[in-house]
Amino acid sequence: MSEPATAPERLEVRRTIHAPASAIFALLRDPQGHVAIDASGMLQDAEGDLVSAVGDTFVVHMDREALGDRPDLTTYDVTVTIRSYEADREISWVVRGPSRPPVGQVYGYRLAPVDAGTTEATSFYDWSDAHPEWKARGIFPVISETALKGTLGILDRTVRRGYVRP
Repeated sequence: MSEPATAPERLEVRRTIHAPASAIFALLRDPQGHVAIDASGMLQDAEGDLVSAVGDTFVVHMDREALGDRPDLTTYDVTVTIRSYEADREISWVVRGPSRPPVGQVYGYRLAPVDAGTTEATSFYDWSDAHPEWKARGIFPVISETALKGTLGILDRTVRRGYVRP
């Protein structure tokens, strides 16, 4: 008898976007850009400067009611800390919120130019290094593959319409 397959602890979705990586990255380094493209409905607003390095932070005002999974948790703030940063190529972050211990999931994007003005964008959500207490609760994935795909669709539309920081 074979061993049961281990459930994946990472989701990745890809989309070809007809925009240069620099335009996409400009949106992704902007805290308000994250709010503009969120398909989950949880991100309501953000505060902070454009990020430019690993360790930079910004605050996002969340509304968990959009997911309908935690009636005890509606509005709250999280601090986003940049974990990887390579201009026009990759950005990832961890989120620290009211939960203790911190959950430890990682979100991010990788950008790969296809040709002049076209980029393959990969969105990922990784909970492989999440705190064991949260893994034991069986909460993952918090964000679905469908929501990641939706966010890439909104990212595509927003960048092609010429996103400008509000």
